[in-house]
Amino acid sequence: MIEIKAILNNLPALQVVVPLILAPIAALITIPFLSWLIAIAGSIFCLISSIVLLLKVSSSGTINYYMGGWIPPYGIEYVIDDASSFMIVVISFMGLIATIYAYTSLKYEISKSNQSKVYGMWLLALGGLLGLVTTGDAFNLFVFLEISSLSSVTLVALGSNKDKRALTAAFNYLLIGAVGATFYVIGVGLLYSVTGTLNIADLTIKLSELSGNNAVKAGISFIVIGLMVKAAIYPLHIWLPAAYTFAPSAVAVLLTATATKAALYVLARILFTLLSNADEFTFIILQWVLLPASIVAIFFGTIRAIYENDIKKLLAFSSLSQIGYITIGLSLGTAAGIMASFIHIANHSMMKAALFMGVGTISILSNQRVKLTNLKGLGQTMPITSICLTIVVLSLLGLPLTVGFISKVFLLKAVFNHGNWPILFIIVFTSFLAMGYAWKIIEQIWMNEPVEGTVKTYEKPSLYIPMIILACLNIILGIYTYPIVNGSLQASKAIFWKVVS
Repeated sequence: MIEIKAILNNLPALQVVVPLILAPIAALITIPFLSWLIAIAGSIFCLISSIVLLLKVSSSGTINYYMGGWIPPYGIEYVIDDASSFMIVVISFMGLIATIYAYTSLKYEISKSNQSKVYGMWLLALGGLLGLVTTGDAFNLFVFLEISSLSSVTLVALGSNKDKRALTAAFNYLLIGAVGATFYVIGVGLLYSVTGTLNIADLTIKLSELSGNNAVKAGISFIVIGLMVKAAIYPLHIWLPAAYTFAPSAVAVLLTATATKAALYVLARILFTLLSNADEFTFIILQWVLLPASIVAIFFGTIRAIYENDIKKLLAFSSLSQIGYITIGLSLGTAAGIMASFIHIANHSMMKAALFMGVGTISILSNQRVKLTNLKGLGQTMPITSICLTIVVLSLLGLPLTVGFISKVFLLKAVFNHGNWPILFIIVFTSFLAMGYAWKIIEQIWMNEPVEGTVKTYEKPSLYIPMIILACLNIILGIYTYPIVNGSLQASKAIFWKVVS
């Protein structure tokens, strides 16, 4: 009983430490199946612990955990509040689904000798992302940012077994990520020079007393730019299309479902917690940096997706546009906008993960890169995969009774309440514009006959079951909206300058 209580008391640290400890074990084991089991066990532990922490926060309020019992600013603090608990549930759940999909996927795309290494890097990435959203220390945040980034780069590079272009994609990811990390750590250094602390709670208090300080403005600017790189916000997105396109399918699923979402959360945290004084400089960042970048991202990503023939690259540019919708919510600087962003973070992770699973499944079973023409008659040759893809594509468009519809409704409501009519028009217009690439996919799947000579493909349950789960959730959570909507509401309350009215 005492041991269980000790575990529960140390869950904020354990949900980060356990996958980091399991990572080298998984990497050193030479039997891929055993390494995968370790990754599954780590993912399950993270999911269970995140749910327990969410329930504990809901009933008892914010958890402040001090590593080694050292109280900040001398020690590292982990903060589990309504916002971070919501994010760790999203990350750990999507991490588990991606891990289930990874076993069969990686057998086809990664050499047997490297599969165990993949699972080691996989757990490092998962632990790093969970630490990223729960740490209360600005420098410790940088450490977790690099753990997750470097492990993700390695995962992308391992795709070179099937396509050598993965090495170039990984190098670009590494180089650009290093620039982003440098900007972030310079920013943290500047803030430390004027405040003498790295604890985010302490920084928040001290920065509120230094409004207008040029060193603070410079520090925040560096931090925001660094996080924009990590979150793939236009025009600092250039690593994303290649990384998503040439990474192994399971890795693309993990990155799109968790990595960029965690970076977006941290950006929101910095903007609306660290800058709690909400001064003029904050609104300059929101209105003159984040908002224009979001608008351009939506148009650029959507138009590139329309004219793209490679389906993975199409989905990558679609992700860029969807990140634009998330950051539009943040740029409003309102509680409703932040809530809409959190809703879309959770919903988009499910949508895009399922889409990359579907495309990965087609690529694996057909042993070729998936072009639009490869989708012809897919409804006849791979009906389960086709149905899942169709559901999720319709969700991405915002069809009623899907999670995509819920995302659009709350974002439009936030913009309407803000009174920004041009942005309202842009969201509606680009939503219709997205039909350009969505319809091409659906048309090829259901309205064309299979290419002559196409061999009937037998779908594998290990590949389509995770996809079915996400496709069903796209409908279930589009009807029963409470878990995501309420979770996002509480998250917005936790990080916004004012209490939601």
